[in-house]
Amino acid sequence: MKPQQLLTGDLHLWEIFLVSRLPRQLAILCTGVGMSVAGLIMQQLCSNKFVSPTTGATISSAQFGILLALLFMPASTLWSRAIFAFITAILGTWIFVWFIQRIQFKDMVMVPLVGIMFGNVIGGVTNYLAYKYEMTQALSSWLVGHFSLVLKGRYEIVWLTIPLVILAFVFANHFNIVGLGKDFSKNLGVPYNLVLFAGLTIAAMITASVVVVVGSISYIGLIVPNVVAMYKGDKIKGTLVDTALFGAIFVLICDMIGRIVILPYELPIELIVGILGSLIFIALLFYRLKYGRKSIRLGSTGTNSCATMPNLKGGEQI
Repeated sequence: MKPQQLLTGDLHLWEIFLVSRLPRQLAILCTGVGMSVAGLIMQQLCSNKFVSPTTGATISSAQFGILLALLFMPASTLWSRAIFAFITAILGTWIFVWFIQRIQFKDMVMVPLVGIMFGNVIGGVTNYLAYKYEMTQALSSWLVGHFSLVLKGRYEIVWLTIPLVILAFVFANHFNIVGLGKDFSKNLGVPYNLVLFAGLTIAAMITASVVVVVGSISYIGLIVPNVVAMYKGDKIKGTLVDTALFGAIFVLICDMIGRIVILPYELPIELIVGILGSLIFIALLFYRLKYGRKSIRLGSTGTNSCATMPNLKGGEQI
């Protein structure tokens, strides 16, 4: 469909545009914005750059909720499944954070590994129930993310990401304070547990709303916040808008690639995001190993707290 074809006034083309093309585009943008912001919130609250809806068991919990809706309410609507997904995603994320708070010795890698194992346990239970009650085929649409089934009337749930992202922006400073630790939050009069669970609830609801409509899409909440933080720093209020915009552009580019590679067929966006995301993730790991948390400054040669000091041994970084 070309833009000039719409200008001819063909009602059939306009119907295709309004029922299929425009909803798909809006769903892509909402998915990119929502998953990126959800990952940013979880990373800030957990003080760990490797935590995301994927490594925090949020996506697995949402899929488990959808399966429960299919088992107990076979004729359930999309909104009914969304309610189940919201509840299980919130509970799964809360349990994950509660568990890692009680691990005495944890480092940057330990926390996401715990989340991955916890997510695999939930995924194992989901697959067991799906095989036992012959729901594997019905559940398959939510196991791999794709936009091919996005149509008017069955995608509007992703619009919930917009008010939730706005709410995250309003409480961004509180998330920053909570990310500094429980004692620091109490000294500033910020209710640590309340803000922590409120932020996790926002991230879980964003993730669940995307999973219900699109399915599972990995790496977005992990890669996008890390890339933006390399240029903008770790302050959530200063990076939230950039993270949302970059996430929307990243998902849009991946969707375009998936539709072009094997024309006229379409590859699931989960596959494209997985390939590109894994490559970017490996590049980020090498960057962290080489430069630590040193930020990239565009168009500026000035120094900052993470800059190289020439008076040290051979210009060692501090």
